[in-house]
Amino acid sequence: MPDPLQPDWLQIGAKHLWLPYAQMQTAPLPLPVVRSEGVRLHLADGTSLIDGIASWWTQAHGYNHPHIRDCVAAQLEKLPHVMLGGLANEPAMRLAARLAKMTPGDLDHIFFSESGSVSVEVAMKMAIQYWINRGKTGRTRFVSFRHGYHGDTMACMSVCDPDEGMHGHFKGYLPEQIVVDLPRDAAGEVAFDALFAARGHEIAGVILEPLVQGAGGMKFHDASVLRYLRQATDRHGHLLILDEIMTGFGRLGTMFAGEQAEIVPDIMTVSKALSGGTLPLAATIARRHVFDAFLSDRHETALMHGPTYMGNPLACAAANASLDLFEREPRLQQVAAIERQMRAELEPCRGLKGVVDVRVKGAIGVVELDRAGEGAWLRPHFLKRGVWIRPFGNIVYLAPPFVINEQDLHQLTSAITDVMALWSRERA
Repeated sequence: MPDPLQPDWLQIGAKHLWLPYAQMQTAPLPLPVVRSEGVRLHLADGTSLIDGIASWWTQAHGYNHPHIRDCVAAQLEKLPHVMLGGLANEPAMRLAARLAKMTPGDLDHIFFSESGSVSVEVAMKMAIQYWINRGKTGRTRFVSFRHGYHGDTMACMSVCDPDEGMHGHFKGYLPEQIVVDLPRDAAGEVAFDALFAARGHEIAGVILEPLVQGAGGMKFHDASVLRYLRQATDRHGHLLILDEIMTGFGRLGTMFAGEQAEIVPDIMTVSKALSGGTLPLAATIARRHVFDAFLSDRHETALMHGPTYMGNPLACAAANASLDLFEREPRLQQVAAIERQMRAELEPCRGLKGVVDVRVKGAIGVVELDRAGEGAWLRPHFLKRGVWIRPFGNIVYLAPPFVINEQDLHQLTSAITDVMALWSRERA
């Protein structure tokens, strides 16, 4: 029987839509969202939720920001899409120039795609061909790190954590990469240098998420780790790739996380907040020496890649509007305020039985549990408190829109402290 409390489109579509990260035999119906504004999601039954995770960390400026909406609407009337192969559009050209100007150092060559995973695929392909074009063959492996996550497409899965991640089923099919611990101390640095001395001839590049490893468990590391990795890759003559898909555009308090270590990677990937959470868009950004390795009179040295919707005018118009807002409005100051409030208001969780850590960096707050798989119990309790918080693995976390006010953020943090106290009493 149809559920009279649910819209018909939800019940009809649920028979056919394959949901992400869900066991479809047991997954409950997703919540039907009919409208969004600011930090709120409005449901079909008239209730609303404060979004504590910004739709997978994309909504830097909040939902349905009028400036982004108006820029996309204006672009829609003129040119919704045109291929980037042999043709050009103004939003893409202007966005490429703006990104080149705002990214650190000489990261000034922009390759657009439609998703973060594809931007990482392009970065890996770019790194391998960089060495081929320079006459060095056999450099086909990447060094990545435990607890790392870089996407769900095939090459991306190969540089994710093979043991702690979601992709263990594909062992034997995926390329075998070199996955090691982050070099956090002197012993780790010695081991890392030894790895390059032994296998440097195989390695095309080193890839990591700077300062925070996101979907691998919101694991934090210091800027000193980034500085060491930049020094080590320079010393051994290798490429450093920073995956800033989650960390880029202010999430950690600077426009790009690598800035906090004062380093410039050879290749950087960005997505998520790039378009203000409005339309799919990503970019792989290369330094000049990487770009120059592809220049010659021979066509075979060109980067043979071209996503159909790369440089889509609507998505680039949204991204240009998003960059306008970063220039006009105090986003980084807002992130600093969010950090201070979360640091104070999540701290009571630290003493609860079953909680092993509470940590905050920028606009990310994490409560780590001593066990995984508690999300099914926790989520309904969060919903009762009017918030959308989606625990995964053994963490409960917040990554709200930067425009959230103090009262709404308090509702999120108090929901976590209340629910974790209840969980601690009943489940731990």
